[in-house]
Amino acid sequence: MPETSENGTGRAADSVVRRLSAKIQAGEYSDGTPLPPERLLMEEFGISRTVVREAVQALSKQGLLEARPRHRPIVRKPGYDAAISALETVVSHLLKNAGGVKNLFDTRILVESALVRQAAQQAQRDDIAALKAALEANEAAIDDSDEFYRTDRAFHALLYEIPRNPVLPALHKAYVTWLAPQWSRMPRLHERNKANHGAHVQILDGILMRDPDAAEEALRRHLEQAWTQVCETFGEDL
Repeated sequence: MPETSENGTGRAADSVVRRLSAKIQAGEYSDGTPLPPERLLMEEFGISRTVVREAVQALSKQGLLEARPRHRPIVRKPGYDAAISALETVVSHLLKNAGGVKNLFDTRILVESALVRQAAQQAQRDDIAALKAALEANEAAIDDSDEFYRTDRAFHALLYEIPRNPVLPALHKAYVTWLAPQWSRMPRLHERNKANHGAHVQILDGILMRDPDAAEEALRRHLEQAWTQVCETFGEDL
């Protein structure tokens, strides 16, 4: 019989979450494939539709499923992206607190300051070539603000790739997602794009000169100016 009590459905959902999680981690459900239809899951586990949906919601919060309205959930293999994405709901709430966005942005400054220092010391030939290409694309997009925003993110993303640590690119994706509500609504101005591109040039110059201090100084100056622009747009209580 399908569970009807609140406690019963909760215990049943927990059991289904454990069993589905084991199947995902064992590869029985492949990454990127849809979860079996609700009807089949109900039959397989002997549970109600309510329990299926509770389990799917729990697995989505864990980053093991990507749930979309009117579509079957998509299986996501456990990884750093999934682990960090699972924090999105909590972080979204924290960002609504006074100073929440500023606190998150300050951590980005700390992380990227360390990254440009490492890039100045350890970037390889392919890394330098990728940064130069990203900077060229950024310059070419100065008159197209939407494209400039995309190439701006791409330039910074490369800094997270250079250490060859899989945690870091996932962290960059998280910063982009968590800060998007503010950054995506910033006024797109030609002069601002031009200034931001100039800041990227200075960051790359520090890396090319193998001067970690110069690279960090340029990066901090760039991001601090970016924060000033955010405050001018949204106020200082973020």
